[in-house]
Amino acid sequence: MECFNLSKVYGNGETAVHAVNAVSARFERAQFTAIMGPSGSGKTTLLHLLAGLDTPTRGKVEIDGRDITALGDRELTDLRRDRIGFIFQAFNLLPTLTAEQNILLPLKLSGRRPDRPFLDQIVSSLGLSDRLSHRPGELSGGQQQRVAVARALLTRPAVIFADEPTGALDLATGRALLTGLRDACRTLGQTIVMVTHDPVAATYADRVLFMADGHLRYEIIKPAQDSVLTAMKSLSEEVTP
Repeated sequence: MECFNLSKVYGNGETAVHAVNAVSARFERAQFTAIMGPSGSGKTTLLHLLAGLDTPTRGKVEIDGRDITALGDRELTDLRRDRIGFIFQAFNLLPTLTAEQNILLPLKLSGRRPDRPFLDQIVSSLGLSDRLSHRPGELSGGQQQRVAVARALLTRPAVIFADEPTGALDLATGRALLTGLRDACRTLGQTIVMVTHDPVAATYADRVLFMADGHLRYEIIKPAQDSVLTAMKSLSEEVTP
């Protein structure tokens, strides 16, 4: 996946807000990328543009070599269903369905049969094998989030977007989830792009992109907590009036 000169502007003239400003970046297969930045830096807007959830003012996004900014509504809906996975802070599970039914839902909606060995591999790796018959209300928050991860992985998407996926989880559960995402990159070749404010969460990624005022400012490869904290401190000082 790649974006070119991506910009999102709200408003006009002197009151215009450049939420994302001329961002270009490449996200390789089997790479886990974290995006960080101060509040209002544009990181969530960038995620939404990359995922086709918002339309850029300028620039383009390519997924599998396909310019998604040129797609019509129906084509974009099909692409998001088949080639993009989403993990949000809210689990977005249907309460009347079992865990397994929630995991299989995207395939059912697209009329595709599940790859049972692949499903079993994902479910086992996420520790959900004995929870498939449970409904969301019978699962812990961490288990519900892992169901959401399994659902995102099962369609073999080109990229998974995660927006603060550990925000509603306790420390131990959040770390377990991040380990699962990192393992998905390594064992399944999955590309993952995650927005987070947590410097510890960022250390699970292969690299961290730092944003401020709509621009990409820094990149750290193989991030450590100290280097992430230093970069965040520098960004905060830059944007302080």
